[in-house]
Amino acid sequence: MKQNYQELITEDLDHILDHTKDILEEFRDSRIFVTGGTGFFGTWLLETFARANQTLDLKADLTILSRHPGNFRKKHPHLAAHEHFGFITGDVRDFSFPEGVFNYVFHLATEASDELNRNEPLKMFDVIVEGTRHVLDFAISAGVQNFLLASSGAVYGRQPYDMLHISEDYRGGPETSDPLSSYGEGKRVAELLGSIYSGNSGLKVKIARCFAFIGPYLPLDKHFAIGNFILNGIRNQPIFIKGDGSPLRSYLYAADLVIWLLTILARGKTCYSYNVGSEEAVSIAGLAALISASFTPPAPVKTNPDAEKASDIERYVPSCQRAMSDLGLEQYVTLHEGIRRTIWFHKEYWENDKIK
Repeated sequence: MKQNYQELITEDLDHILDHTKDILEEFRDSRIFVTGGTGFFGTWLLETFARANQTLDLKADLTILSRHPGNFRKKHPHLAAHEHFGFITGDVRDFSFPEGVFNYVFHLATEASDELNRNEPLKMFDVIVEGTRHVLDFAISAGVQNFLLASSGAVYGRQPYDMLHISEDYRGGPETSDPLSSYGEGKRVAELLGSIYSGNSGLKVKIARCFAFIGPYLPLDKHFAIGNFILNGIRNQPIFIKGDGSPLRSYLYAADLVIWLLTILARGKTCYSYNVGSEEAVSIAGLAALISASFTPPAPVKTNPDAEKASDIERYVPSCQRAMSDLGLEQYVTLHEGIRRTIWFHKEYWENDKIK
């Protein structure tokens, strides 16, 4: 029997609450400001607080900044109409500050957009840097004490091919002569801004360097290979590997992601970066095979016969030992199970005419 996608989300939300009940208590009766609240990270955060308000009577009020709240309202009416959620329309770079005192900020804006980074690298850089500074200014004016900055593993630049897992101690960086470094370099500057504001004001800025993820609400039609492969399978199309299939990635399930973000904000050290992701490396070819096998019958996998064989294996795999040892965090959901849940969710969404 096919599981309803809302039931699956409820199971994941209960998984989050089981691992964060003590942490969520710190948000009781608080006012929280969220940027990027209608994206992949943000939607999961809103689902979590909606569930916590319902089951724990948390009474946490969230104000969510969005450029297009109407679009979000059509896709997620249950979240848009939540009594403890309010939406304001604006750009992260110049939005009007909402009034009153706030306790927390989740700065999740500016997800990795390959199209924007390639076509408008200066805009990408400005959105990250100017946006972060504007949100930090808001945090100071609103009396915020704790600020979560969602950074990226892109701050390390290209991971050395012989480095199996990249740690927070690595001192590499993006190639500054390449405009495609705008995203990673922008995130580096955002982290620097967080440290400057923290030193000047005492604002507790916590830094989450996020890698790659899988789960319900993940966009399937963007530049993420894992989403593209799943979408191909749902459409009964072959899974197509564009390159030679050798790059290595790792994926943390969305419910685990929320556990990590909440824990870093509540328990992490100020201006101390934490990698957020999975240490379970898989090649793009291996990922395609895993996703193919998750469909019945298996989706066919096609490779690009013209793809050049890479001389060195490209890696984007974090070491998460700092978060695990310092904060007691774990990867609870395996990649195989994460793929299964994501496919299940999106097939329900597809058949209910939620995605096109």
